[in-house]
Amino acid sequence: MRYLPHSPADRATMLAAIGAPSVDTLFSAVPASVLGTFSPDLPDHQPEFAVEAHMRALASKNHAAGDGPFFIGAGAYRHHVPASVDHLIQRSEWLTAYTPYQPEISQGTLQMLFEFQTQVANLLGMDVANASMYDGSTATAEAVLMARRITKKDKVILSGGLHPQYRDTVITYLSGEEGLECLSPSPEGQGDILDHLDDNTAAIVIQTPDFYGHLRDVSKLADAAHEKGALLIIVVTEIVSLGLIEAPGAMGADIVVAEGQSIGNPLTYGGPYVGLLACREKFVRQMPGRLCGETVDAEGKRGFVLTLSTREQHIRREKATSNICTNSGLCALAFSIHLSLLGEQGLTRLAKINHAQACKLADALAAVPGVQLLNKSFFNEMTVRLPVAAAPLVEKLAAKGILAGLPVSRLEPGKDEVENLLVLAATELMTDAHIEALTSAIKGELA
Repeated sequence: MRYLPHSPADRATMLAAIGAPSVDTLFSAVPASVLGTFSPDLPDHQPEFAVEAHMRALASKNHAAGDGPFFIGAGAYRHHVPASVDHLIQRSEWLTAYTPYQPEISQGTLQMLFEFQTQVANLLGMDVANASMYDGSTATAEAVLMARRITKKDKVILSGGLHPQYRDTVITYLSGEEGLECLSPSPEGQGDILDHLDDNTAAIVIQTPDFYGHLRDVSKLADAAHEKGALLIIVVTEIVSLGLIEAPGAMGADIVVAEGQSIGNPLTYGGPYVGLLACREKFVRQMPGRLCGETVDAEGKRGFVLTLSTREQHIRREKATSNICTNSGLCALAFSIHLSLLGEQGLTRLAKINHAQACKLADALAAVPGVQLLNKSFFNEMTVRLPVAAAPLVEKLAAKGILAGLPVSRLEPGKDEVENLLVLAATELMTDAHIEALTSAIKGELA
């Protein structure tokens, strides 16, 4: 698509200003196969206040997450973010301090990243964490590549409970390479992982709580993997869950990846988010991204430096361990501020509230005739099997102002066995009135 001034005189003026003899010359670098002739029907110039009014009218058609009952989760969750978080990240010393290309000058940024790494390592129960990744899905793919470098093996097993979009991201990263085995998704289990484990296995990737909300004790799986010389990668999409459940490091994980959006970061139409990655200390040199460390200067004063920057795109790209070329610094700052405000006790209390609300939701859904709760265990997310296809029902409820969850068929299209499955999440922002509105609407539609 190309857009040019409507007036021939205006076109001539534009071409003269940029030094192009004709319109065809202007677009000569664009292949004819992708050069469209459609001209958008854009309005003539409007004053600023008219454009603002038009945009407000368009925005008013949106149904935001906070406009009513909201039960969507599946990797992105609606939690309360204190106003102080947004205020602090907009202070100029934070907002303008981006990637530290001259790191030792950016002491404030480096200290923030150092504190972020410390928080993440403690939260995940690991030895060391890096200074952020893009998001949880790409962090998972980076962990898979990291495991293959460490073990010098090719085979990677993705469990059936891994988030479908995380699975697809790993597949994209490893496109054209052999050794990737994706076990069949199932709301009841992870797949027969041990049957696929062999001496050529580099890593097993397993999620807990998994995509369907099940909590998984993977300690025995970790032992089996280590006996074969494989690494265990644990994925966490709902980071608030670690306020209650055992840290992945305590379950035998070698690498842990997570999505940190739930702390400090709103939904924001799907991003930007903040990926978390942590590992055992012995694997630190294969970790992607950067690592900030604490030291002292020539006068003995406390200071911070980039201890490790393994990316090496700056000078030796062919030697780089990763192609990640920045970090989610501002999102990581929001994460650290919110987690600092919560503290250990606050995070635990927040997790308990989430689980309590989820229990209310599960009981209410199980009481709806025809609705089957599939989870024996969960944190704040669960899967139900409906007597009808989930996607059309969700659309009908959305028309009533109720965002009822995620139909699994949207992420696993064409699979009949998931047509009736619906994944729902409950957070501290869900109320009893929201539950009542949801269950009453489902009963009405099923009736």
